[in-house]
Amino acid sequence: MSSRRAGRIRAFQVLYGLCFMPAPTRADLERLFAEMPLPAETETGQAPEQTREFRGFAWELAEGVWQHAANLDELIARFSRNWRLERMGRIELTLLRLSLFELTFRPDVPPRVVINEALDLTARFGDSKAKRFINGILDAVAKAAEAGALVTSAD
Repeated sequence: MSSRRAGRIRAFQVLYGLCFMPAPTRADLERLFAEMPLPAETETGQAPEQTREFRGFAWELAEGVWQHAANLDELIARFSRNWRLERMGRIELTLLRLSLFELTFRPDVPPRVVINEALDLTARFGDSKAKRFINGILDAVAKAAEAGALVTSAD
């Protein structure tokens, strides 16, 4: 497992935890992040806590989604057809937020990589039927972004 994948898993776990125990302040988020158990070793053989990239990437994702949750939810609502956020499973909603953050705020990660990683995480943590749903939303957002038609309230 790459340190980036391990970072995504850690960010997902922290963000999923926020569904049950919200973090009203950045300090609360930092505490939750620090208390989250670490994933297994990376493909380099190093424990993730020993890799600076893992910690930095995981934190950037968790903090970014936390900061931009309203904008991300707006995107999800706009691109999901006949689905209200309240009806979505918490796992799927968390995976969408995480992936949309990468698509819209992390230009260093190619859209195909974001979508593939999201589908891998969905297979690992989500419902088997959720892959098509998540893929559809992420693909539509990626195409809109590529066409220059993606405008969020953060822009």
